[in-house]
Amino acid sequence: MSKARVALIGAGLRGQGYSEYALKYPEEMQVVAVADPNANRREKMRLDHGIDAAMCFADWRELLSRPKLADAVFVCTQDKMHYEPTMQALEAGYHVLLEKPMSPDPVECIAMGEKAKELGLVFSICHVLRYTPFFGTIKRLIDEGRIGRLLAIQHNENVGYWHQAHSFVRGNWRNSAESSPMILAKSCHDMDILLWLAGADCVSVSSAGSLSHFKAESAPEGAPERCTDGCPASETCLYYAPKVYLTEDPGWLGAAISDDPSYEARLRALREGPYGRCVYRCDNDVVDHQAVNLEFANEVTAAFTMTAFTNEVSRTIKLMGTAGEIRASMENDDIELIRFGAGARERIPLDGAGAEGGHGGGDGGIVRDFVRLVRKGGKGKGLTAAEDSVQSHLMAFAAERSRIHKEVVSMAAFRDRYHREYARRT
Repeated sequence: MSKARVALIGAGLRGQGYSEYALKYPEEMQVVAVADPNANRREKMRLDHGIDAAMCFADWRELLSRPKLADAVFVCTQDKMHYEPTMQALEAGYHVLLEKPMSPDPVECIAMGEKAKELGLVFSICHVLRYTPFFGTIKRLIDEGRIGRLLAIQHNENVGYWHQAHSFVRGNWRNSAESSPMILAKSCHDMDILLWLAGADCVSVSSAGSLSHFKAESAPEGAPERCTDGCPASETCLYYAPKVYLTEDPGWLGAAISDDPSYEARLRALREGPYGRCVYRCDNDVVDHQAVNLEFANEVTAAFTMTAFTNEVSRTIKLMGTAGEIRASMENDDIELIRFGAGARERIPLDGAGAEGGHGGGDGGIVRDFVRLVRKGGKGKGLTAAEDSVQSHLMAFAAERSRIHKEVVSMAAFRDRYHREYARRT
């Protein structure tokens, strides 16, 4: 098979991360074009991947206006910028790998899925958790009947206090009107993995949650708008920006606030950009904790909690069946199987342990699967095809509706509502 030729739209951290597959496996994938309004990011991609300067574009519209120049497109722009490039890429005959969430508009999610189906193209959504050895192993244990019939799931997404402050208070996903609600922006991964593990359609959703801490009334007395403006709580505040971003090696946090890693550039970013703001004086409105209850057609129930107020950034899960239970921690690569009446606890080794890439190996796994499908001429279906992803996105939208309106949402009626709206728009 010939290698898959890919054009990248959106060269931020996620786009760069997925593109690294081409550097590790050049015989399978080649990045041949890039579109991003940031000149530094375009140049980095050009140098890293040997892209011709004529194939580097400031606007994705210019890239897609050219005659078809690759087999596939990675769309890794911000949430509200997914729909247009994805639809145009599909209409131009490209296979598409789309960063999650698909869109903050339920009808746009449906429209993209229908377009890919109509054209017979590969359209995969970056629900990377399905590709991790951790969740893959749990799915196998369920399917093998190792805990009998699965009936209940408890799942926690522990966002981490510092990660919440960076991404969802100061950062790009802080405001639902500018990006999308927290349950969609952060936890559509989790809605998707619960749908996959439950193994049946979701039939009802209820949810509660709020923004309780990261708001003005929680600010230390005398705290200014910016941390760099002389905050009296600089020694004690967990979120004092210079302590977070001006360390010798801030890692990906530093890269997120400035393409220039120098101390001077990062300090300027704190003085002028969003990441230097007091976390209690931002324009954030997304929740900092939320619980979701889900019922599936096969009588499985799931209780999901997303919370900012944890020390570690991790996912933990407990699955309860008629013959046993599974307790597991993703970040610790720890899966424990308990069989009722057996009197023993079994540590389960991960299938495919040592997988490459972020999100516990999921980043590398999804790109590998997508590239495999593209190299086969678009034949076959990946684990995160849009037809599955649309349902898990609608679960997230239903959870947000339930949280706001304090009602139990019937998924059948909810889906019908948006499919009718899709039909009306088209």
